[in-house]
Amino acid sequence: MNSRQRMQLAMTLKQPDRVPVMCQLSLGHYFLFSGVDPVDIWYTSEGFAEALIRMADRYRFDGILINLPGRDPEFERHIQRIESVPEGRKIVWKNGCFTLFPQDDNPHYYQPDGTRYFPTFEELEPEKLYYVEPWDITEIAYPYSWGFEAEPAPFDDFFPPYHMDTIKLVKQRVGERLSVHGEVFSPWSQFLELLNYENALMAIMDDPGKVQACLERLTEGAIDLALHQAETGVDAVLISSAFAGAGLISRQHYETFVLPYEKRLIAAIKAKYAIPVYTHTCGAIGDRLDLMLATGTDGIDTLDPPPLGTVELDKAKQQLAGRAFIKGNIDPVNTLLMGTPESIAEDVRWRIEVGKPGGGYILSSACSVAPRTPPEHLKMLADLAETYGRYA
Repeated sequence: MNSRQRMQLAMTLKQPDRVPVMCQLSLGHYFLFSGVDPVDIWYTSEGFAEALIRMADRYRFDGILINLPGRDPEFERHIQRIESVPEGRKIVWKNGCFTLFPQDDNPHYYQPDGTRYFPTFEELEPEKLYYVEPWDITEIAYPYSWGFEAEPAPFDDFFPPYHMDTIKLVKQRVGERLSVHGEVFSPWSQFLELLNYENALMAIMDDPGKVQACLERLTEGAIDLALHQAETGVDAVLISSAFAGAGLISRQHYETFVLPYEKRLIAAIKAKYAIPVYTHTCGAIGDRLDLMLATGTDGIDTLDPPPLGTVELDKAKQQLAGRAFIKGNIDPVNTLLMGTPESIAEDVRWRIEVGKPGGGYILSSACSVAPRTPPEHLKMLADLAETYGRYA
């Protein structure tokens, strides 16, 4: 059984030969340990594809999450110069804006005066929204967004022609041996990224009706992007819904601003493609697993344990068994980053023993692997899955 088959069985609540392993790595971890220049990882489809495959093979992951869009192959034409600064590198663009590029963290795009631009809620016109792309941080796009078109076109015309390039490159190189997943941002995540978090949270109190109108439009773009990814051949679609936990919004707000839009997104994908759709939500979600299931999701990713979150794996397994697959629950900070080989082995063995029965479990870090997590710690996971995760 190869990795792609193993993941497919786990995502459809069946038992593969063993528990699969697939972690989401932070961009900073790729920057530090892949051996690919961080600028190439961030700004080129080829660089990110190479980093993804190298790290999946190094750690013997069964799947790859492609969580950056394909990049403009001519992005360098917009660069004025690149400087060394204490933070790492500084890319100065021809329009006067600049990007600070740390060695171990996501780059950030700044205006010439050093501020970061976000539109105000008052100036947003919901009918002109389409899809907000938090990763599209260059000077050539409306900051954080493709959109503001009066009548958004279908994805073939709306998204840039290179948008699927990374998925295509990875698929070409790994063939059938690894499970390849795409990612779309949930409407709620798009809204928070567009306005910045504090402003977006204030908006749901000031004018919930306008917020819902924005979410309706952002759902359309998310559907088009997910269908585009499915058409390109991904084996699953991850909905990134990082800001829907109890640390940010209540259950009531989840039911109003998250559930209906993710439900529509998931239904639209499943209506056309028979691939799993699963949801990534960080932090305190122990009180809303039932609401997440109500979206129609096939699986739940992260399930952060205390103290990072509120999910106890044994309780989640009871609630989700037979209804959604589980991916995650290893504490990426206290276990993978700061643990010892002995403590990691003990922790991971327990999680496999709890998650494994009946199938539908993928061994993974809860949220993203921290940038400076020792590679030797991650290499342990596949060995532990081989030892303790066998079904037969």
